Amino acid sequence: MKVTPTSIPEVLILEPKVFGDERGFFMESYNKKAFDEAVGQRVEFVQDNHSRSAKGVLRGLHYQIEEPQGKLVRVSLGSVIDVAVDLRKSSPTFGKWVAVELAASTHRQLWIPEGFAHGFLVLSEFADFQYKTTRFYAPSLERVLAWNDPALSIDWPDLGTPYRLSDKDSDGVMLKDVQLFP
Repeated sequence: MKVTPTSIPEVLILEPKVFGDERGFFMESYNKKAFDEAVGQRVEFVQDNHSRSAKGVLRGLHYQIEEPQGKLVRVSLGSVIDVAVDLRKSSPTFGKWVAVELAASTHRQLWIPEGFAHGFLVLSEFADFQYKTTRFYAPSLERVLAWNDPALSIDWPDLGTPYRLSDKDSDGVMLKDVQLFP
């Protein structure tokens, strides 16, 4: 597996070895030993999730307070721009964000450790987004950071049409008002 740090060193791009020929391909999408070695710590995943979204759907920026989730994310159909925002007050990269294109064709994955808000925008007609989490989903602890907060200035791509958001995501809170991690 190839491991590439992003501009926020704890957020990592992981590229598994893909073996392909005219019949198709094979890859290990997850191997605990290789993953733990790549991120430099022992990580336990407790939940796998799979969502399908249409072009222009923007999901996020989500995080859980008190029971933060680390996420290993990938796209198995289509493509997205995936964004992680550092919400750790004590971090030198607090308030900074990373955006990575994830596509089924590249097989790249993104490791987002605890302490980050996370979201994605679908670029293709549809995208299947799969992710593992280090803690169970807890709706009462979920928070939403505003995807369009001017203080963040996230460079979301212009798709030529308005983004499609849930009510929850439309009502996200600005960085200056959100609950943060230590």
